[in-house]
Amino acid sequence: MTLLRKLYDWVFSLARSRHATPALAVVSFAESSIFPIPPDVMLAPMILARPEKAYFYAFVCTVASVLGGILGYAIGYYLTDLGLWLMSLLGHSDGLEEFQHWFDRWGLAVILIKGLTPVPYKLVTIASGLAAFSFPVFVAASVATRGGRFFLEAWILKRWGPAMLAQVEKRLAMWSIIGIVVLVGAVVAVKVLF
Repeated sequence: MTLLRKLYDWVFSLARSRHATPALAVVSFAESSIFPIPPDVMLAPMILARPEKAYFYAFVCTVASVLGGILGYAIGYYLTDLGLWLMSLLGHSDGLEEFQHWFDRWGLAVILIKGLTPVPYKLVTIASGLAAFSFPVFVAASVATRGGRFFLEAWILKRWGPAMLAQVEKRLAMWSIIGIVVLVGAVVAVKVLF
């Protein structure tokens, strides 16, 4: 419990620091192509620490995530071997045929659904490049899904954040376990559906 409390306190101290916005941009950019941690772990505490900047943080997160997504697309499109290797690290080692099948079968829905969920977005960006999916459609869908996700999160946290924060502070361990269960459940559900 003390380790969890220290991590929680560290994230909130970073959220209040002058380095918070650049760190959020870096994490959002990197998560869309190579980094395993979603930007929500920084976005949520930053909004809770400074609710008046909620939509600014959502904007930063969206722009950086889409730019990182373009890098992920480029990795899949131009560096196929690297893209396939990264996909195998993410548990999708079936190769190029699998990604082509995803986009042939579901097309834009792959980006729209996976861009809104907690599934690692780098999976979508690299797969889009590997499948040579339409780049303009990819960018537009990325803006819509990433922006939708981050602005919705900003709106919810700005509106109900202080009350939620008080509850989280009281029951940190319980809420951490619930969050992990929900995240794992969402990832499993998406894997079963796709």
